[in-house]
Amino acid sequence: MDNLLNNEYYNKLGVRRVINCASYLTMLGGSIMPPEVTEAMDKASEWFVDMKELNMAAGDVIAKFTGAEAGLVTAGAASALMLQTAACITGTDPKKINQLPDTNGLKNEFIIHRSHKTNYDHNYRNAGAKLIEIGNTGGTHTWELESNINEKTAGIIYVYGPKQNGAIDIETTIKIAHKNQLPVIVDAAALLPPVENLMKFTQLGADMVAFSGGKGLRGPQSTGILCGTKELINAAYLNAAPNNEGIGRVSKVSKEEIIGLITALELFIDRDHSTIMKKWEQDCELIIDQINSKVKDVNIKYIKSPKDPNLIIDEDSTHPSIIISSDKFSDQELEEKLAEGNPSIRVRNTFEYNGIKIVTSNFHSDEAQIVAEKLIKILS
Repeated sequence: MDNLLNNEYYNKLGVRRVINCASYLTMLGGSIMPPEVTEAMDKASEWFVDMKELNMAAGDVIAKFTGAEAGLVTAGAASALMLQTAACITGTDPKKINQLPDTNGLKNEFIIHRSHKTNYDHNYRNAGAKLIEIGNTGGTHTWELESNINEKTAGIIYVYGPKQNGAIDIETTIKIAHKNQLPVIVDAAALLPPVENLMKFTQLGADMVAFSGGKGLRGPQSTGILCGTKELINAAYLNAAPNNEGIGRVSKVSKEEIIGLITALELFIDRDHSTIMKKWEQDCELIIDQINSKVKDVNIKYIKSPKDPNLIIDEDSTHPSIIISSDKFSDQELEEKLAEGNPSIRVRNTFEYNGIKIVTSNFHSDEAQIVAEKLIKILS
């Protein structure tokens, strides 16, 4: 515990340490970068480079590992979503690039499943997109997609978020889009691991795919990956920093962050993910076993990650988790009690289940034991 709290930088600022049981949340700093990533970023800080050359070289690495024609490092997945949209609206036309986010006279409509609506819609709208919603959580008919395509349609958005019910499958969506010469842009921000997802959506025919660099990839929290066709990635780059004509100038990525992201990507490809998953499961089982042995009247649900990569289609399925509830406390009370003190233990209030959710994918070596002990103290 003493070692856990021994950080001179946070201590100097009076900031508490957090044990992250809530997965790769931006509000908690994303994930912990491996030493190789921070070392690479440190070395990258020692020299100046031509940022266009660096972007192009990094894009080649992304293309290699995603199977796409081209790639781009972005300022997080949110920036990638904005640049996807901008690329579809402007192409490489400098006049249109300079005009955004004003899309008057431009193709600016993007079709999105109503069940795919999330808090991140504004990233599309930041580029001037008008979102056309189709279907509902009960289902969406193909005619709804086809009938909303018109001369103003610039693309079709497909989101792999917490809600997937009611959407047309991505294969059918891509088929309809391409029949109408329209691109499909995919938000797969939280779908790493598994490694297979890096290539999955490109292989299915998606035109641009966005991944977070600071979640399961364990790169810098402020980075993301955008991969896709050469034409659209080039358009996205022209809308992005270091260029100063486009809306993406506000989403600048430093040379250090680009090197950190590429290093993290290379490490991710070579990582033994089955061993890592086993450790996450062992931490879940430690918490469950200790609570069950010392606490009565507690409800515990253990959710394992699917073994089949094809079944990992949302953030919740990328890692194992535990759902805990008790008649003694409401979910909010239990969440608040865990967050008290230093270190502060942060969990997810599940919404889709009764109980709090504990995710072990961001634990340091001894944190599962600390979480188990605090839960036992609260619940006993």
